[in-house]
Amino acid sequence: MRPFLRRRNAQNQSSAHESPSVPDGLWLKCSRCRDLLYVREFERNQRVCPRCGFHARLSARERITVTVDSGSFAEWDAHVVTDDPLHFVALGEPYPAKISEARTRSGEREALVTGAATIESIPVAIAVAEFGFLGASMGSVFGEKFARAAERAAMERRAFVVFASSGGARMHEGIFSLFQLPKTIVAVEALAEARLPFISVLVDPCYGGVTASFATVADVILAEPGAMIGFAGPRVIEQVTRQKLPPGFQTAEFALEHGMVDMVVPRQRIRAVLASLIRTLAGSSLVPLAGDTMRQEVGE
Repeated sequence: MRPFLRRRNAQNQSSAHESPSVPDGLWLKCSRCRDLLYVREFERNQRVCPRCGFHARLSARERITVTVDSGSFAEWDAHVVTDDPLHFVALGEPYPAKISEARTRSGEREALVTGAATIESIPVAIAVAEFGFLGASMGSVFGEKFARAAERAAMERRAFVVFASSGGARMHEGIFSLFQLPKTIVAVEALAEARLPFISVLVDPCYGGVTASFATVADVILAEPGAMIGFAGPRVIEQVTRQKLPPGFQTAEFALEHGMVDMVVPRQRIRAVLASLIRTLAGSSLVPLAGDTMRQEVGE
């Protein structure tokens, strides 16, 4: 009898110490504050930690969903895909194999998704970088899709909104990748000539050739809180200069303080801020056009 009672007591004690089973995927830890977050609450909050405000990364499709009017997005140039002009091979792996792997992981065919949409019923062209595709590195197709989107925005008289995130130029394409820096800058000139707003939103991380080209020549430059923004990374700069960098260097807040960005906007407010900016900029830009036409008619 005693062995039986001992076994029963041991079972009761072990049951008391066992945690109730919790299904996988219900909770996650914030990358910054390490607080335990309920996944559904985190997703409802657009992947922003409700405790510390940390902005986790969104995929390009998630970014489009939380920014534009529901059902309004129509993709452009999805058929444009990357070639292998240099027959590049790194560590025994050819470039086409890297592209295939990136497509499987990200679900995208390239590192930039472009298309037409509306934001609070305002027609826009939108371009969103997909960091999950080779770090949103800018190659020839990235640049081509961006240029086509900018030119089409000007032709259709749409404001152009870009969410920029990148690790830099795509080394697999060599000089063809570097060609995209001037190409993207020239492409947005069509918007300036048409007097249409071009707004760039810098999201974490934004580095290299993207920062050095179209991302920082917009009419208005926004950034998400805590986004890392720069050309070279902090460790590289410290190694080259052999100087200790100031606290917060290359964060969105540091960039705002030093005049590199115009506003730091929480993710939940970006949609409303974009709509307000476009209305303001488009309204003010249309007045000179009407005035110019009137002056031409009077002069004639």
